[in-house]
Amino acid sequence: MSGFHFPDRFSGKVIVVTGAAQGIGRAVATRAAEEGGTVLFVDRAEFVAEIAAAVDGKAAAFNADLETYEGAGAAMQFAAEIFGHIDILINNVGGAIRMRPYAEFEPQQIDAEIRRSLMPTLYCCHAVIPHLFARGGGAIVNVSSNATRGIHRMPYSAAKGGVNAITQSLAMELADRNIRVVATAPGGTDAPPRRIPRNAAGDNAAEKGWMAEVAQQVTDSSFMKRYATIEEQVAPILFLASDEASYITGSVLPVAGGDLG
Repeated sequence: MSGFHFPDRFSGKVIVVTGAAQGIGRAVATRAAEEGGTVLFVDRAEFVAEIAAAVDGKAAAFNADLETYEGAGAAMQFAAEIFGHIDILINNVGGAIRMRPYAEFEPQQIDAEIRRSLMPTLYCCHAVIPHLFARGGGAIVNVSSNATRGIHRMPYSAAKGGVNAITQSLAMELADRNIRVVATAPGGTDAPPRRIPRNAAGDNAAEKGWMAEVAQQVTDSSFMKRYATIEEQVAPILFLASDEASYITGSVLPVAGGDLG
């Protein structure tokens, strides 16, 4: 991968990365392993195993549906069993399924957005806490979004607002247990084509138009007038996960070219 690398930055650390089969999650998990971490790649996509197997470092894969508490609990338990403990959790699962004005959302579509982009973080934070207690501390990094202010993604925006609230409240609650809870809020990001689409049903003509409006709004709201690269999102996430950020907790770092979300 391109960008700055810090060999052995995560040496001795066991890191669980969710949503690790593609996109930002895959890049984060891969680079964490390259920097000395022992990494569990978690995803419900079966091909996450081939992604982990190709990593230059110590890694394993686990299939789980993190929209269920059972999936979150099983992933954390698996990491602890095969690696002995957990030091860091990076919650990356999420992403808008549909982009349309809020008035156009159907009730079941609202529910689906909340399940996709809030519940995995809520469940995984809860499931990892006993393991971090047993370790005597650790870090949780949540991947939120600057879409808390944006068009055509209202349920997703609400879910990511919930992720921000989890970050701030849980950081306050766990600080005396030597556990940091932080987040990044990415803006628009150029990513490789997805092997599993965000919307399995496909986008109709109207949704394609609304998506183009979102892309324009995201670009216009950025001071830099462009999307980020994957590496520009990975670096802040791993900084916050590392011991270099040892006095940072409860913070949500916008990574959106100046757009605070």
